Amino acid sequence: MAERLFESTGDGVMLNVHAHPGAGRSAVIGKHGNALKVNVAAPPEANRANEALASLLAEEFGVKRASVSLVSGATSRSKRFLIEIDYKQASTVIDDVLAKAARAARR
Repeated sequence: MAERLFESTGDGVMLNVHAHPGAGRSAVIGKHGNALKVNVAAPPEANRANEALASLLAEEFGVKRASVSLVSGATSRSKRFLIEIDYKQASTVIDDVLAKAARAARR
């Protein structure tokens, strides 16, 4: 399931993200096409939403903030983040995050 959301690179994985800045709270809420759909409470001003997204991804993937870099889409909802993590570990994390998001949506 998670394979289409990201691809392996020499430095880790490239993750597609569909961002929704200015949301009520920050959380991964599911999939949007071939991207991970993420709400972020920070507004899309002065790079605050991108920083909040990177921090949330670092927390979800269990890596340091410095291991998450925005590669493209700085001013777009469609973004690509490089996460310095093993492909297999990334796949497990994404499956877990999507399962958690699905449980939250059912509540």
